[in-house]
Amino acid sequence: MSILPKTNELGFFEIRLESIGGLGANLAGKMLAEAGVLSLGLKGSNFSSYGSEKKGSPVKSFIRFCEPEVEIRDHSPIEQPHVVGVFHEALYKTVNVVSGLKADGIVLVNTTREFDDVKKDLQLEYGTLAIVDALGIAVEEKTKVNTAMLGALYRICDFLDPESMRDVIRKTFSKKYPQLVEPNIRTFDRGYNAVQFKTYSVPEGAEGKSFSIPLPQLGYMTQELGGVITTQANSILKDLSGSRQGFLPEFQQEKCINCAACDNVCPDFCFVWDEGEDKKGRKQMFLKGIDYQYCKGCLKCVEACPTSALGDMREMIGYADEHRVKQNFPYVTGGSY
Repeated sequence: MSILPKTNELGFFEIRLESIGGLGANLAGKMLAEAGVLSLGLKGSNFSSYGSEKKGSPVKSFIRFCEPEVEIRDHSPIEQPHVVGVFHEALYKTVNVVSGLKADGIVLVNTTREFDDVKKDLQLEYGTLAIVDALGIAVEEKTKVNTAMLGALYRICDFLDPESMRDVIRKTFSKKYPQLVEPNIRTFDRGYNAVQFKTYSVPEGAEGKSFSIPLPQLGYMTQELGGVITTQANSILKDLSGSRQGFLPEFQQEKCINCAACDNVCPDFCFVWDEGEDKKGRKQMFLKGIDYQYCKGCLKCVEACPTSALGDMREMIGYADEHRVKQNFPYVTGGSY
């Protein structure tokens, strides 16, 4: 008798993890597949897909399980997953994280928001939505989001044995980082116990999400005419907001002394200044705020600030757009600065 709750036409139970570089989704996929194979005798495979290997770039990790008698001959990316794990809500801007999800599929999201708000953003009609504050757990335990998400995934995939993952955590961290073994086991257990579920009834005959491969913005059909530079001498198309890993700097203008220490360490020129006069009538540059479009949440400015004008805060969806102070690029069409 199969221990897998359901399988596709090839005999696979499939999981897709959607993340950004730096949150550990690649390692989480490897550990999940390893634990399922070693503890249950299942066959399993795992691989990841990503572009430039750096923090902030989109990452996908794919896990397949099947019964021992089934041959794994499919090594293509998972297009119709039974379970999707979303490590970071900023992905909604650039990635269709629920693409191809089966009608009765399960989506796990790292969030502190309410079920219906997340459902609306995902454009989820039916199926099961699971939420867990993986980032909050990771911060408190001084670990990463991935082990908290693994705990939640084990609660979702209840055919898996949680003790097997604890063994894999011990094996993975004990040689190089023995001090991280117990914190990661606690993170896993907290994710397992904290995840919440809400099921939206699936009507008879309902179809899953259609799968689509995102096309490049500039392909042979959409590229500009040869020699045309549309945004010369500026970075108006640059958007680093999807690179943030859950935190951004919070600016309190009344505490700012306009020392520019933040501007000196910012790698992406996020701070917006305006000319004014001080109390004695002398001209001086004053900090107006932060252009969050260009902020990747490195928080170097928070470390450099000599006052409490800049502090780190957990990013809430919509905050950056509401508090963004746009850069005033003195750019002229057909010319340069």
